[in-house]
Amino acid sequence: MPADPESRAAVAVENDYDSFAEAYTVENDTSLINAYYTRPAIVDLAGDVAGRRVLDAGCGSGAVSEALRERGAVVAGFDRSAKMVELARRRLGADTDLRVADIGEPLPYLDGAFDDVVAALVLHYLQDWTAPLAELRRVLKPGGRLIVVVNHPIMYKMQYREADYFATSKWSDEYTFNGQHAVLTYWHRPLHAMTDAFTAAGFRTAVISEPPPAPEAHRLFPDEMARFPSGAFLSFLFFVLETA
Repeated sequence: MPADPESRAAVAVENDYDSFAEAYTVENDTSLINAYYTRPAIVDLAGDVAGRRVLDAGCGSGAVSEALRERGAVVAGFDRSAKMVELARRRLGADTDLRVADIGEPLPYLDGAFDDVVAALVLHYLQDWTAPLAELRRVLKPGGRLIVVVNHPIMYKMQYREADYFATSKWSDEYTFNGQHAVLTYWHRPLHAMTDAFTAAGFRTAVISEPPPAPEAHRLFPDEMARFPSGAFLSFLFFVLETA
């Protein structure tokens, strides 16, 4: 590991999902981390969504939207990557409300338009959560829920042992998605900074979860799961927030 967690950031355009959208989708439609850990956990936390209007914020190629729609939700989604939105349209069909939009900017939805919002693996790309959380709060109905998934903050400290856990810090990591190289750049923040941001935005933290993967992960990924005798591993942190 490099001594400086920011040292990789210059090797590629930050979080340029347009450049590797198809490879990312192919990889993560069947991967342990996405298909058998993140998505099942989101579905479990969402519970009964039949008839509920759900916004998938940072929808990517639409896999979470598809899983929620299969359970009766009326889904809409947006992503900054035009290529990802194109792939989501292929998956979900032309009648699904999918838009190119940036979570860091005012969102193209009416106040109180949604019962639930899912922001999975998107906030950790942002240094400042103030405006994004305010917008997500605005588009939720009274009593609505925001389900957030971000990098578990301890992972940064595990990779960069000399780093300051309590500082909000930028760092990058390299990945290979279906044979294609990519660099993703994140902002680490400690757990208390996350919950403070949620409270300041008008949310009540109802659930903080470190879920296990889906049961079938043990059969499909025996070598990887053999490393975790408890059946669980550290990767992301899951929150269910309620409008206060």
